Amino acid sequence: MGDSTQQALDMILNQVNPCDSDGEEVTLDQSSDSEISSDEETSPPPEKRGRMETHEWLTETAKDGTVWREEQIGRPLHHSPIECNPMDGEPTAFARRKVSSRLQSFLCFISLQMLRTIQEWTVQHARQTQHGNWFMDLPELMAFIAILILRGIVRLPAVHDAWSATLGVPSISKIMAQNRTSCGTYASMTRTHAVNELQMTGLLQSLMFGGLSLPTALYIATKPDKFGIKFWVACDLKSKYVCNIIPYLGKDSSRPTGERLSENVVMKLMDPFMDKGRTVTTDNFFTSLSLAKRLLGRKTTLLGTINKIRRELPDSAKKTLDREEFSTQVFSTSGATLTVYAPKRRKTVCILSSMHSMVETGDTQKKKPNTVTDYNSLKCGVDVMDQMVRKYTVRSGTRRWPVAVFYNLIDISALNAHVLFQACTGVKERRSDFLVKLARELAQSHMAAKEVHKENLQQQPPTPDTGKRALCQVKCCCKNNHATKRCVSCNRFTCGKCRKEMLWQCQVCSDNL
Repeated sequence: MGDSTQQALDMILNQVNPCDSDGEEVTLDQSSDSEISSDEETSPPPEKRGRMETHEWLTETAKDGTVWREEQIGRPLHHSPIECNPMDGEPTAFARRKVSSRLQSFLCFISLQMLRTIQEWTVQHARQTQHGNWFMDLPELMAFIAILILRGIVRLPAVHDAWSATLGVPSISKIMAQNRTSCGTYASMTRTHAVNELQMTGLLQSLMFGGLSLPTALYIATKPDKFGIKFWVACDLKSKYVCNIIPYLGKDSSRPTGERLSENVVMKLMDPFMDKGRTVTTDNFFTSLSLAKRLLGRKTTLLGTINKIRRELPDSAKKTLDREEFSTQVFSTSGATLTVYAPKRRKTVCILSSMHSMVETGDTQKKKPNTVTDYNSLKCGVDVMDQMVRKYTVRSGTRRWPVAVFYNLIDISALNAHVLFQACTGVKERRSDFLVKLARELAQSHMAAKEVHKENLQQQPPTPDTGKRALCQVKCCCKNNHATKRCVSCNRFTCGKCRKEMLWQCQVCSDNL
């Protein structure tokens, strides 16, 4: 029966003349009533190809010529990112051998050479503005740094409050007299010498406090300290260790023509850590597609928010009005992925990543993609470091920018010293306890020299020869009074107004001072 039916159809087709048609297409439909043998199978219909496989209408070209391809959420991307280094940063073998005390850890960041530079410029400034024979040795400068650290722990309003009758701290008054710190606060440095020697992974702009008359001082309204000197900082995510820091000193003549400032800064900060599989987290000031490709060439991945005004972004990623709440759109190009997420209606955030091989959304109500959740967990490095520095900061109001840089140098070095000391020795202690013990070690040599000097002075007679008079050398309560007696501690001529009456005291209490 099946053979006869097929023969009849062939005869009909042969008898049809195309010229007899009136122009309409002749179509033969096989009716369901036709008898077809059950042992014969119909040919399967042609398989429909999905739109994601053709990608013809899903590609989009940005203004700078970058071709983006829209990807399906949850599907592997066409590029495979490099493997990230899962190891945490550790101290070098040299640091482990060298660091055995808190002072040694601190001197890894503010070296003795840097302290000598600060001492030299401090003495020079003090001699120009105060006394021609004023001098400060290195132990006294270290003792002054110890006072600043202790003042930051107890949070005194100003340095001179440490010797106040109501707010004073006994441990500070034992280290140094107040009249010496009045000259110690003139610590000065050359413009970049001491800053560039300090070796410090999220990136951010860190603005240092100070109402400063400096050509490179900036005003940034979004920062807690709105006016001051800007520092570019690279910080470790886990330990908050400051890995690298660069001061902003205006236009850099060494920057190649046409290179963005943000790219130049990131490449400089990350240069010691390239080719190790690290990941850099940046904000929208730094993030760009060209930066992601440059870092990828050095085996370093990038994750960060990107500004929607960038020319390398597709136009559809910049549209916000027609997006639903908690919706996600994914684009990819060579070596990078762009995620457009709408946390609210008419608001989107763009995340550029070179570390993700797949973008998938979570099961929560907000349906956040993994690129957004990873960025939220990795972006806090510099912000938390800033908070930790502010908690025990030594900063104080000043209009001299070298002093402001000096305060910031101590803050960051003390934080790094705490992290390095714990990593090298395995001793876990609170940061406040570490700072107290560090201050004690910094002031130890000065206090020991002070005790030796005091013993030598006690062997001298408290009064000069009969008939000898001199002008008062203290002048804290007088102008130009004459004096015939010397102070038993510093051996300077002291008049009656500038002397201090001592209360009756036993020998045991005197020895405990």
